[in-house]
Amino acid sequence: MSQFGGPGGGRNFSKPTPPQRGSFPLDHDAVCASKMKDYLTCIRAHRGMNDEACRQISKGYLVCRMENNLMAPDEMRNLGYGEGVVGSAASVVDGVGVGSGVKAAVADRRREG
Repeated sequence: MSQFGGPGGGRNFSKPTPPQRGSFPLDHDAVCASKMKDYLTCIRAHRGMNDEACRQISKGYLVCRMENNLMAPDEMRNLGYGEGVVGSAASVVDGVGVGSGVKAAVADRRREG
């Protein structure tokens, strides 16, 4: 007999899985909104291709989020950007130096791990 008309409609519900890198706060104050809009404009201009110019803009967006405590500080290579390390003294992303708060947080994280 079919369970179509039964309780739950015969659907199997799966348990949701958390995101790989944990949760993160939303940018309610739009602190990094201009970088996000620049990235979306770049993606549209390159017809959906993740061009190197767009990747540099997205790096700047991630740095902005880290500097404003909207995501945990991390090394760029862990975020898929090759060798650029956020915690290094010479770290520059998209022409903008990384804030000392991010550098200190990454250094603390390295000492713990």
